[in-house]
Amino acid sequence: MIWNAHSYYSLHYGTLSVEDLVKRAQQEGHSALGLTDINCGTGIFEFVRSCREAGIRPLVGIEFRDAGGLEFCALAKNASGLREINRMLSRFQLEQISYAKQIAQLEHTYIIYPFRRLLEGNLHELAAHELIGIALHELNKLAGNRFEAYRNKLVLQHSVCFGDPAGYLLHQHLRAVDQNVLLSRLHPSQLAHSGEYMLSEADLIHACRYHPFLLYNTRSMMERCEFNFDFKTHKNKKYYSSSAYDDKLLLEKLAYDGMAYRYGTRNAVAKARVRKELDIIDKLGFSSYFLITWDIIRYSMSKGFYHVGRGSGANSVVAYCLRITDVDPIELDLYFERFLNPRRSSPPDFDIDYSWRERDEVLDYIFKRYGKDHTALLGTISTFRGSSVVREFGKVYGLPKKEIDLLADYPHKADRSDPLVSRILSMGEQIRDFPNHRSIHAGGVLISECPIYDYSALDMPPKGFPTVQWDMYTAEEIGFEKFDILSQRGIGHIKDAAELIWQNRRVRVDVHDVKAFKQDKQVKQQLKTGDSIGCFYIESPGMRGLLTKLRCDDYIHLVAASSIIRPGVAKSGMMREYIYRFHHPDKFEYIHPVMKEQLQETYGVMVFQEDVLKVCHHFAGLDLADADVLRRAMSGKYRSKAEFQRIVDKFFANCAERGYPESIAKEVWRQVESFAGYSFSKAHSASFAVESFQSLFLKTYYPMEFMVAVINNFGGFYSTWVYVRELMKTGARVHLPCINHSEYLTNLDGEDAWLGFIHVQNLENEVIHQLVAEREEHGPYLSLQDLLARVSIGLEQLMILVKIGALRFTGLGKKQLMWDAHLQFRQHQEHVGARARVHEQPALSDIFLPVHLHKITDYTLPALVHDPLEDVYDEIEFLGFALSRSEFDLLQTSFRGGIRAADMKRHKGETVRMLGELICTKSVKTVKGEYMCFGTFYDPDFNFFDSTHFPPSLKQYPLEGRGVYLLEGKITEEFGYFTIEVSRCSKLARKPDPRY
Repeated sequence: MIWNAHSYYSLHYGTLSVEDLVKRAQQEGHSALGLTDINCGTGIFEFVRSCREAGIRPLVGIEFRDAGGLEFCALAKNASGLREINRMLSRFQLEQISYAKQIAQLEHTYIIYPFRRLLEGNLHELAAHELIGIALHELNKLAGNRFEAYRNKLVLQHSVCFGDPAGYLLHQHLRAVDQNVLLSRLHPSQLAHSGEYMLSEADLIHACRYHPFLLYNTRSMMERCEFNFDFKTHKNKKYYSSSAYDDKLLLEKLAYDGMAYRYGTRNAVAKARVRKELDIIDKLGFSSYFLITWDIIRYSMSKGFYHVGRGSGANSVVAYCLRITDVDPIELDLYFERFLNPRRSSPPDFDIDYSWRERDEVLDYIFKRYGKDHTALLGTISTFRGSSVVREFGKVYGLPKKEIDLLADYPHKADRSDPLVSRILSMGEQIRDFPNHRSIHAGGVLISECPIYDYSALDMPPKGFPTVQWDMYTAEEIGFEKFDILSQRGIGHIKDAAELIWQNRRVRVDVHDVKAFKQDKQVKQQLKTGDSIGCFYIESPGMRGLLTKLRCDDYIHLVAASSIIRPGVAKSGMMREYIYRFHHPDKFEYIHPVMKEQLQETYGVMVFQEDVLKVCHHFAGLDLADADVLRRAMSGKYRSKAEFQRIVDKFFANCAERGYPESIAKEVWRQVESFAGYSFSKAHSASFAVESFQSLFLKTYYPMEFMVAVINNFGGFYSTWVYVRELMKTGARVHLPCINHSEYLTNLDGEDAWLGFIHVQNLENEVIHQLVAEREEHGPYLSLQDLLARVSIGLEQLMILVKIGALRFTGLGKKQLMWDAHLQFRQHQEHVGARARVHEQPALSDIFLPVHLHKITDYTLPALVHDPLEDVYDEIEFLGFALSRSEFDLLQTSFRGGIRAADMKRHKGETVRMLGELICTKSVKTVKGEYMCFGTFYDPDFNFFDSTHFPPSLKQYPLEGRGVYLLEGKITEEFGYFTIEVSRCSKLARKPDPRY
């Protein structure tokens, strides 16, 4: 008789997972159980499946609460009832339509109000589907005949929030986190009743022994509720056109038209592959999925948007013909079964990347094209993990930040004999992996056949689109296949660079002519040397190092490099092994003949996800369906641990049956396990490599425009100041912001680049837009006074412009300008004050009068001393970096190191001293649990070099943020790539700031 249970999806309230909740109900002898989480239905389908496995009849609904507490509970009589409940919550959250207006229209839902409303006399005349719930601790209020008129409306409402009385303490901690208050400051109204734990059916019957009508009413209500759900059917939109047959014909038409565009009309290999794929697509019922993806691409191309199609679907020739992807599966010999095999139950996934500026417009089209009642973004569930758990509980106990930091960062050093520390760590462990808040999946979109409310209520995140309340695991479990519409800044800088090239040079660049880029000798040389700063996916220190070690100068090997750089390959040692085998193809042995047969192209090393499938299928004898489940489980896209273990056991059992030595089976499995969770599909890597070549071409032939585009897209691996430095290295004259030349973003005029106002810290957007709009409409600013007459700007914002040098065109020094500005503002205030005294309201045009109308008193300033170093520190304060000087110019010492980056090759094995400006670091944990670090630096010539800091050196000589360091260490080399292995280092002192 429990219909009001809460799981931990009642965020910061419930203390039981769905599995634990159902297990406890089963132990207490319940034949039916209702889940009504607070303002969400996140756990409903997980709950239904768990109940079926436990032999319990599931009831589903939602508990509606606001800041004032419980409003009512809604319990679904059937699947239509869940739709009503989800729609009601969604309309309130998305359109602010009150619950009261919606409740009267419900036909398949029970609404149960809290007994409190009856006590307060705050109830309207109840309809047939409206009831009143009374808790066990409220039963004493039924004494007498006061509520006799409501006898048929009262039902027992025993809420469950924790498993047993001990769970109340965890509930209190969660509530304190939710309310952001000390544990001791929690008010009873913010908590569940201490008796809201799981009771047996017998306990509930006994508690209601004096009120048998309650038992009758409650059982009657629950018996009228039945929720059946088919987990096996596909929930996506069934047809793009009017029927499956019409979809089949349309897809064939588009595929063959596209084949003629991609391959010509006489390519027999392409024709056979297209025919084979179309047959499987039709047989598995995936035509509409392809057509909807095509429709999205067609729209975005009509708008002139660039896109990159990747994911497992990029293995498909049909997708290539539809222009969903630009990767040719035949050229790359992509593994067809990774894309589709006859046993696959779900369609392949397409990840479609757009510029971060254009993605929302594409999403807007999808929602309007397929309807708001059938379209939603996919959600995700953020959980309590790592140090965040300790930090939250440290706050509810009022610990000082310093103590919280120590406890969170070094829990292994905590004094567990301290009762408070012990409790924080113990409670933290209990909520590890509990849901913390709902969020939005990076790009998943759902398009449903039935209304989306059949499955979920919708949240509306800030600046977002309606979003379902569960994640991709639930989506897959109930039969949804998502469309991934992602944003990526690499596409933005490619498109922006092409536009800048036209604006600045009047040259049209076809960035889609990738075939030519792949063959270009200068582009290939740029790739081979690792000169790839700003280029999508290949600019990180690790990737530049890998390109140099491989001496990679072609598309095929770049595709491989894009996958082996992933963490699992490097950690397993197979990245180094791949590089060795690449350079010495005749000096290694394959671990087994099957590895040579299947992986000869990659020297017996698993490089792509397809390789995992090949090895599991051909080496271990797993069928392709099981092999794909294994791959998905390892990449975090499959949640069933039992199914995963079954396949692992089958892997080893099959190896034993085939007579493989145990050592070989274990080594192959080690490689599979370490690799599959991080690897890319070959098509995915190929898509990235295409984008890398586009970037490389632009960087090679149009470096200024390319680097400005990178700066304006804010999304590279490095900080903005690095890209500004790289822009200067192209020969561009980079200027500080100027009110007569700069725009919101950085702009380029010939070889003159003007930093955008967006880079000036604390300069308000409104001021920026005013400055630019006024200048564009009425011409350049003539002076400080002219600026003040034309733009409404406060003194503080004006001072920022002066200090960053944005008024240097006036020929006046900063101190003179600041003096003039203060005088102008003071006289303006006096002017306004005088008019106010005669009850006159100043006109807007008088806010800053032209200078000749102000009667400014003549004055003569004393000689103002100016140190050029002041300007450099102003730049650092307002840009975050110095532009007019380098960090090396700011050093107190004139020493510039013993060698430079270009000299490292000649000093291999020697101990040297180098000077470097720190660009970035990467910390990694060793097998011993210690930390080591990799650093990237500019030398005084602004060439890159990399460093390695092993734990002993790093402990004694840590890197302490940005600045210039003196590094001492040994020059090491691996496959032609040189680094300095640092034994000691020191951050060098700057010249003092003369402003203070």
